[in-house]
Amino acid sequence: MKGFLEKTGLTIPQVVFLSIVLMLAIVSFWGGLNNLVIRWTQREEYSHGFFIPLISLMFLWHRRDALLKSIGSPSWIGILLVICSILLLITGELSALFILIHGGFVLLLLGLVLVIGGWTLLKVSLLPLVFLIFAIPMPYFIDAQLTWGLQIISSKLGTDILRLLGVSVYLEGNVISLANYQLQVVEACSGLNYLYPLLSLGFLASYLFSAPLWQRSIIFLSTIPITVFMNSFRIAVIGVLVDLYGIEMAEGFLHFFEGWVIFMGCGILLLAEIWLFDRLGSKRRLGDLLVVPVVSPAVPKSFNNKSFINNRSVLLFIIMGIFMAISMIVLNIGDREEKQVDRKQLSSFPLEIGKWRAREDYLPSIVENKLKVDDYLLADYYHSNKEWVNFYVAYYATQRKGASPHSPRVCIPGGGWLISDIREVILDFPGVEPFQVNRIVIERNDQKQIGYYWFEQRGRRIANEYMMKWHLLVDSLLMNRTDGALVRVMTTASNEQDDAIIDERLKNFISQSIEHLSNFIPGK
Repeated sequence: MKGFLEKTGLTIPQVVFLSIVLMLAIVSFWGGLNNLVIRWTQREEYSHGFFIPLISLMFLWHRRDALLKSIGSPSWIGILLVICSILLLITGELSALFILIHGGFVLLLLGLVLVIGGWTLLKVSLLPLVFLIFAIPMPYFIDAQLTWGLQIISSKLGTDILRLLGVSVYLEGNVISLANYQLQVVEACSGLNYLYPLLSLGFLASYLFSAPLWQRSIIFLSTIPITVFMNSFRIAVIGVLVDLYGIEMAEGFLHFFEGWVIFMGCGILLLAEIWLFDRLGSKRRLGDLLVVPVVSPAVPKSFNNKSFINNRSVLLFIIMGIFMAISMIVLNIGDREEKQVDRKQLSSFPLEIGKWRAREDYLPSIVENKLKVDDYLLADYYHSNKEWVNFYVAYYATQRKGASPHSPRVCIPGGGWLISDIREVILDFPGVEPFQVNRIVIERNDQKQIGYYWFEQRGRRIANEYMMKWHLLVDSLLMNRTDGALVRVMTTASNEQDDAIIDERLKNFISQSIEHLSNFIPGK
C-alpha cells in the first residue's frame, strides 16, 4: 500500500474518498449500467459490449508506467465534468433515455481522471476511456433508421450480384423473391447486426496499425461498406444455392452463414485492407501489422506538493458529498411512476363516422408483441361510394424503456413495399389548428398506396420523428408523461386515378375522425 501511495502521490484519505466516490457512482448509475448489460445480452449486435471494458482495462494496464509518471496537479475542470455527468444521469433517469446515462458515466470517468491527475493524466488515459463509447447501444429510433437504410442498400446490392450471375430474382422493398423462396427482411438484415462490433474492431485495428492518419481513418470508416458487402454476398450465395439445389439447401446455409461467420469474414477483409496499406510502405510481416503502441508519459509541470494534496483532497471530498446527495435522489427518481391520464380504450372508437363504416381487424400476436403497443385500433373504413381507407392508431401509455411507436419508414419496407415518395405536408381543417403530417407513397408490383401519418404526443401533432423524441424528453422532465400514439391513414391508388382525388379521400376521413381522437389519446 505504501509503495502504491508513493508512486501515485495519493494520501490514505484521498484513496478513501476516491473509493467512496466510485462506490456511490456505481450505485447512482446502476439503473443505466444494468440496462446496458441487458442490451448486451438481448441484442446480438451489441453482445460485443462485454469485451469493450476488458479491452479498455488492458490498454490502461499496458500503459500503467506512463500513467503513474503522468499524474500531475488536479484540475477543477474535473468537477465541472462530474457535474455534467450527474445532470445527464438525472435527465436520463427522468426521461428513460439510457444513452444519456451511459454517456454520463463515461464523462464521469473523464472528470475523475482530471481530479486525480490533471490534464497530463487525462492525455495518457483518454483513448482507453473513449473506447468505452463503443459499448453504448444507439437509441432505438436511430438504430431503426440506420438499419433500414443499410438493409435497402444491402438487398439491392445482393440482387444486382445475383442478376449478374444469371439468377432470376425480384426485389420488393426489402423482401427478396428467389424462385419459390422468399428471404424476409429480418433474415436479410441479420448480417448487418455486426456493423456495431465491426466498428469497434475497426477503431481498435486503426489504433494498433502504425500508419499515416489518413490510412487509419479509411480503415475505420471502411467497416460500414465491408459489412454491407458481406451481407450482400450472403444474399447472393443463398440465391445461387436456391437456383442450383433448391430451398432446403438454402435454408441450411442461411442458418450456418449468419452470426459470427459473417463477423469473421468482415474481420478477414479488414485485415486484408490493412495488409494492402502496409504493402505501400514498410512491408512488415503479417504478425507485426497490429501491435500495441508504446505510450510515452505526459510529464507534469512542477507544483507545490502541499497545495497539490489539499486541492485533490478538497475536490474528491466535494464529489463525494455530491454523490451522497445524488444517489438518494436518483433512487427516488428511478422508482417514480408516470402521471396517469384518463382515456377511453380504442376498442370503443366509433365504427361509424359520418358516411364511413368500419370493419375491424387485428394484428398478429407476434407483431403485437414486437410493437409492445398498449392499445391499438386497426380497421378498414368504407364510404357509401365504395371508397375505403385503412385506419391504424397505436397508443403507448409510456415510451420509456424503449417502447415507442414504430416509424412507417421502417415497417413498410418490411412488408415488401417500396417507399417511392415521402414528404411533410400541412393539413388544415375547420375548427382544428393546422398541423404537419407525413405524406407517403408506397408501391409493390402494380399496386400503389397513398397515406398520411403523424405522432399524437400529449397535445401535439408532430410529423418529424426527431422532434417527437425532443418533445418526449422535455415532457418527461416537465410533465412526467411519455404517453403518445402513432396515427396512420392509408388507401389504395391507381395510375388511372388522379392523386389529388386520393388525397381528398384521405383528408375527408381525417377531418371527420380527428375530433374523436382526443377521447382516446390524451392531450396536455
